[in-house]
Amino acid sequence: MQAGNAHYRAAKDLPATIPIFPLTGALLLPGGRTPLNIFEPRYLEMIDEAVGGTRLIGMIQPALDGSLREDGEPEICEVGCIGRISSFAESGDGRYLISLQGVCRFRVAQELAVKTPFRQCRIMPFVADLSDDPTVSEINRLALLKAFRAYLEANDLEADWESVSRAENAMLVNALSMMAPYGAAEKQALLEAPDLKTRADTLIAITEMVLARENDDFGSSLQ
Repeated sequence: MQAGNAHYRAAKDLPATIPIFPLTGALLLPGGRTPLNIFEPRYLEMIDEAVGGTRLIGMIQPALDGSLREDGEPEICEVGCIGRISSFAESGDGRYLISLQGVCRFRVAQELAVKTPFRQCRIMPFVADLSDDPTVSEINRLALLKAFRAYLEANDLEADWESVSRAENAMLVNALSMMAPYGAAEKQALLEAPDLKTRADTLIAITEMVLARENDDFGSSLQ
């Protein structure tokens, strides 16, 4: 896996401990890119430290059940994704504008007691994410594009279909998963899918369920 100027080929290429950025509804996947607007002081400090070190942070969602720690901070999901800061800019008004490129998913082994204002975890990386996924050729590309096109048409949305049609399977699945406007639980399900084929099948199933629900709601409103 290449992210920015760095290559990650094995667990030894990744740190055992990373700072984490809990964010509801955020989905970062290996190879994907996501822009972030950083303004909270503790996360500005986190980015400062990351840029001066490994450039890696962990994107992770707060626990889906809304549970809180004793200090009032949210508990976190068990699985997140390591991202490398591939671009960094200062806004001039105290914010950082960064781009994260997904490296590999991780499982939280332990949240550490730290003195930094940002949280840190010891992690177990999904090392298989650093290599090509063997299921990539099994993805039902036509079904995936059909479901996503139907969702866009039902919601009067547009997409750059020329770019979509050129994307290879892995990029297509992960990009559509990241841009899909679904809730936190659906995003976590897509993140935790064991392989690309399962992620594609999950995205198709979620999209078809959303479309069916929207059609039912539309039919009910006409009665």
